[in-house]
Amino acid sequence: MTDVERLEKAIFDLHGCKSKHQGYLHVHETFEGQTVWDGDVEIFALEKHPRATKAYAWSYKDDAGKEHYVAILGVHPVDNPRAAVQAYIVAQAEKKAE
Repeated sequence: MTDVERLEKAIFDLHGCKSKHQGYLHVHETFEGQTVWDGDVEIFALEKHPRATKAYAWSYKDDAGKEHYVAILGVHPVDNPRAAVQAYIVAQAEKKAE
């Protein structure tokens, strides 16, 4: 299974719809001078999702080496790969603060 196929599976598992790969954008996101993400964000067209026509997805390994798959719906205000990364970073920070 390719990386794109794994991300398509993650989109289906998380959001319940099929997707078609459209391309990618490299995103380098910093916070207070530190890199918090530097990688490719894949862009997918969604089939028959009730609220979104696009999803932005990527994978990463945590400090323990475990692979994680992220799939963010293209729902306002998330309308591009950079906004998807920013939304994910904020959500993760809020989780840690709980």
